[in-house]
Amino acid sequence: MRKYFAAALLAGTLATPAFAQDTAANLGGLRVEGLIGYETTDVEDEGADGLTYGVGVGYDVQSGGAVFGIEAEATESEIDECATDAIAVGDQLCAEAGRDLYVGGRVGAAVGANSLVYVKGGYTNARIRLDYDPAVGNVVTTSREDLDGIRVGGGVQFGLGTNLYAKAEYRYSNYEQGFDKHQGLVGVGFKF
Repeated sequence: MRKYFAAALLAGTLATPAFAQDTAANLGGLRVEGLIGYETTDVEDEGADGLTYGVGVGYDVQSGGAVFGIEAEATESEIDECATDAIAVGDQLCAEAGRDLYVGGRVGAAVGANSLVYVKGGYTNARIRLDYDPAVGNVVTTSREDLDGIRVGGGVQFGLGTNLYAKAEYRYSNYEQGFDKHQGLVGVGFKF
């Protein structure tokens, strides 16, 4: 999945014209966006995958062909996996990925008439929930963990008109306790 997304990202970048000399397109200002995508999580070589979705907000400043911005996101994950015989015969351990909060920045270059290629990075905090059922006495133990981490990624943003845009993005997040995520997302947003 990651290979296909990276290939699509590269193809979209190469398909746009060379860096624009005309910087009349306004890529700066306040923006809000809806996001949806696919993610793969990994905890010490045990993985799961599923849908992720959320919202983002940011503010970009354009200086010539360069764009600098700050951004924040809140996403939710549909990943919910269980393993039987995890510690003892007949037990069950379930892990559920929850909300993910992110704040960071991005730096990009204007390409074509109204498009942007960018890289991003910042702080992220993911919530996971663990439920352990020992199957003896049926006393379920539940714990929630908020894990701090860092996120890096990159993407392309295409103007769909004066204020509307679409984007495609890949990002990698590395959290405490050996937990990480690979995500491929698409989004639609509005610039003010």
